[in-house]
Amino acid sequence: MAERAELDLAAFADLLAQHADLHRALTHPAVPAARKRALTGELTRRLATAGPVAKLLGMLADRDRLALVPDMLALYRERLMAHQRVVRAEVTTAEPLAPEQEALLRERLARATGQTVTLTATVDPSIIGGVVTRIGSVVYDGSVAAQLAKMRERLERQG
Repeated sequence: MAERAELDLAAFADLLAQHADLHRALTHPAVPAARKRALTGELTRRLATAGPVAKLLGMLADRDRLALVPDMLALYRERLMAHQRVVRAEVTTAEPLAPEQEALLRERLARATGQTVTLTATVDPSIIGGVVTRIGSVVYDGSVAAQLAKMRERLERQG
């Protein structure tokens, strides 16, 4: 049920994103709420949207708040991931990770967090080597550049 709600919200948000005229019609303040409600109802029927999501979208149309759908979708996805015990990790390395390195890193992060990890890997040669990992608001900086900066700071304090 929770996954279905995410899919339904995503389908409606995608529809708004792909059709500028539709987006304007559903978010413009000059369009009466009753027309927005009717159009939203027709769209949810065509998309075969589940009852609770269709009701939510209808309520948003009544209150002229359909512009909030993309933000609601993003928040719902975050809550759904938390409910499913899935955490998003962003990993930065100096060179691309081999698939087996990525799998090993994902496994270690899963063990450390106690949750399933979805990994997004990026490459930034300026870190020289090592790995910078961000999980939520926590950053683990194991880069060579960070270690060199710490060494420099210590040397400056001593000298």
